[in-house]
Amino acid sequence: MMLPFTTADWLVIAGYLLLLLAGGWIFTPRKTESAHDYFLAGGSVPAWLAAVSVLSATQSAATFLGGPDYGYHGDLTYLSGNIGGLIGAIFVAKVMIPRFYAIKATTAYELLTLRFSAKATRWAGGMFLIGRVFAGGARVYLAAIALAMVITGTVEAQGIMIAAALLIVASVLFTFVGGLKSVLWNDLIQFVVYLGSAIAVLVFLRLSIPASTGEIIQGLAHTPEGVNKLKILDFSLDTSHPFSVLAIVLGLSLLYIANSGMDQDTTQRLLACKDAKTGARGLYLSVFATVPVVGMFIVIGLLLHVFYDRPDLMGGATAAAGNQFSGEKISIFMHYILTQLPGGLRGLVTVGICAAAVATTNSALNAMSSVLVQDFYRPWREKRGATAPEHHFVSAGRVGMGVIGAAMFIMAVVSFYWQRYTDMGLLEFALQVMVFTYAGLLGVYFTALFTGRGTTGSVIAALLIGFVTILLLQPGIAHAIGMPAMLSKLSFPFQLCIGTLVAFVVCAVPAGSGKLMAPAE
Repeated sequence: MMLPFTTADWLVIAGYLLLLLAGGWIFTPRKTESAHDYFLAGGSVPAWLAAVSVLSATQSAATFLGGPDYGYHGDLTYLSGNIGGLIGAIFVAKVMIPRFYAIKATTAYELLTLRFSAKATRWAGGMFLIGRVFAGGARVYLAAIALAMVITGTVEAQGIMIAAALLIVASVLFTFVGGLKSVLWNDLIQFVVYLGSAIAVLVFLRLSIPASTGEIIQGLAHTPEGVNKLKILDFSLDTSHPFSVLAIVLGLSLLYIANSGMDQDTTQRLLACKDAKTGARGLYLSVFATVPVVGMFIVIGLLLHVFYDRPDLMGGATAAAGNQFSGEKISIFMHYILTQLPGGLRGLVTVGICAAAVATTNSALNAMSSVLVQDFYRPWREKRGATAPEHHFVSAGRVGMGVIGAAMFIMAVVSFYWQRYTDMGLLEFALQVMVFTYAGLLGVYFTALFTGRGTTGSVIAALLIGFVTILLLQPGIAHAIGMPAMLSKLSFPFQLCIGTLVAFVVCAVPAGSGKLMAPAE
């Protein structure tokens, strides 16, 4: 039975709102005169703050809710995905970040102007906008469904849409005035709240299990079904498994390369440092910090397995696990939040979910706005000879955020229905939507960096065909058009490998300038 929301819960939420208001007042710059200040925080961000902001932007409500769900149903193999993160970080730090700083890039796509044309940059930026609206809307949806359940006690479309709208409005407000600088410092606040709420739940859950830590570890390593839930590395060749070592080395490393070096949402933070070395250091710090953070959420899931499914470790009796709420599927962690957490702590977890959503959304808003202004609006004005003061582009960025916020809300509504007709878990769903645009971007950038081939036309074709390839590899579509069973059951890392290869071939077919993008000094 769902526990009622108490006065203590509302007090915690009120305290969180006051903290956000105070943080917004303290950390928002009083004057933001130039686009460089607004979108790159004046190039003054230290490595540790860039790392926290990257971590805050990438650890969304999908991790908050999906990590425990994965741990409950599976094991620790998702944690090994950080091997792919490290491979991706090394590539981006050594190959891409130095080039971005050498050309004084504001967005990740300006590099394509030098290699191909401004038109190629606009197409890549446009593909990023589509992909980030997809991913951002999906993450807002996941947070909104949890927020609606906790506060309103319903999972009806109307309540979830209201929750999604509130999250987006809050994100726009905290980004509107100060740009990236206010986003970065508010990310720090959100991350502390997000992490603190997860630690509080972990401690409460552990104290509710009577078994010793040694007994729990032994019980997880040897379940009654003969499964080792402490397994970290999966060496199977099963291409339907998204977190096998093969999938991590091939597909997840590509995912992290795209996310860190071709997705303005993350790259923007690395470009806001004083130089390339500081940006690279921030990227490495974020990868290493991800391990304990993600590990904590998976451990929560492992303890939920003990709490609900292991009477041998619970003194002979366990609570009834549920995966339904008002007729709708929910994660095991949401069931635990709704039925087991006491007053005050449930409010803190609600705040943690909100913090994850707001931090992810406001960063996406600023990143997408920077692409709209710097790669589309500014070149359009300059091409027509229309001059404008720098502050004009700051105002344009704020207008862009409103437009993007509306688009993300629409995508959150679409995700409400999309996820209902799939069997994917929360983590897989959130990662899957990112793959659609990453395939084309990876193919284009690999062509630009490692060959002298390709034209503006082949860039456009590669971006579109990469997207279509991933679309055709979706299980329902692949099965409907008669693809071989092996292709119709590919997990998203392997879909990304195929999509990237196809996009690379398409982009590199025509002869280009013959010039490579020289490494930065």
